[in-house]
Amino acid sequence: MPEPVIGIIGGSGLYDIDGLEEKSWRRVPTPWGNPSDELLFGRLAGVRCVFLPRHGRGHPTSPTHLNYRANIDALKRSGVTDVVSLSAVGSLKAELPPGHFVVVDQFIDRSFAREKSFFGDGLVAHVSMAHPVCTRLGTALETAARDLSLPVTRGGTYLVMEGPQFSTKAESELYRSWGCSVIGMTNMPEAKLAREAELCYATVAMVTDFDCWHPDHDHVTVDAVVKVLLGNADNARSLVRKVVPVLGGERGLCPCGCDRALDNALITAPAMRAPELVSKLDAVAGRILAG
Repeated sequence: MPEPVIGIIGGSGLYDIDGLEEKSWRRVPTPWGNPSDELLFGRLAGVRCVFLPRHGRGHPTSPTHLNYRANIDALKRSGVTDVVSLSAVGSLKAELPPGHFVVVDQFIDRSFAREKSFFGDGLVAHVSMAHPVCTRLGTALETAARDLSLPVTRGGTYLVMEGPQFSTKAESELYRSWGCSVIGMTNMPEAKLAREAELCYATVAMVTDFDCWHPDHDHVTVDAVVKVLLGNADNARSLVRKVVPVLGGERGLCPCGCDRALDNALITAPAMRAPELVSKLDAVAGRILAG
């Protein structure tokens, strides 16, 4: 088994972690274009880590315009085996107030202006997304949060909207009627691409606001969100410090099959595969294409 390498996707402030050693920012070119920023390589408690500022340092890129394929490819190309996604979200449930963490287990993808697959014309593949989050990672994150006495809920559905505008009240009420727990703009197609790249993936959704459905919070402001974000960042850094040594321990194959997601996914006959696309998939699908 390869050495575990933990990828962390989140806000820029997350990477000022006490104990992170051998730090170096490096540019990682990909066949899909440039990722959001350079990647920060380092070791935490002896475990190799790779940090990616999702929107770039200083937050210059909107959720719609993120190069999700380049971000996931860059992590895979850097040896990452597990991805922990930390994301700011709005709450769609009264019992999930600002400051609460949710280890989600499902997504509803309502984004519509993004490239969502590494595969396409010339090499078609269909991966299962029935269970989009790695249970092993989710359990480790929940346990670490509880050990730190952080307010955390295990399980819930993350509604991914396109943005960049926040929801209308009618939309917010619709998503509540669907039973969704939180709403955000970034975890799709991130989770889909991680599955295609055979990476274990889990999300910690960090609640910053009640969206606009709540009678006492009828509109979302950036100032209010940022205030909670700063508090959440401290807890997020503590969570990363706690969970990385656990995820970096010895292990076998992923019990969820995340690391074998492409075993039966490729449908295009080998003789019909486009060489250009095969070449671009060297990191994402090299294991299966080399077989």
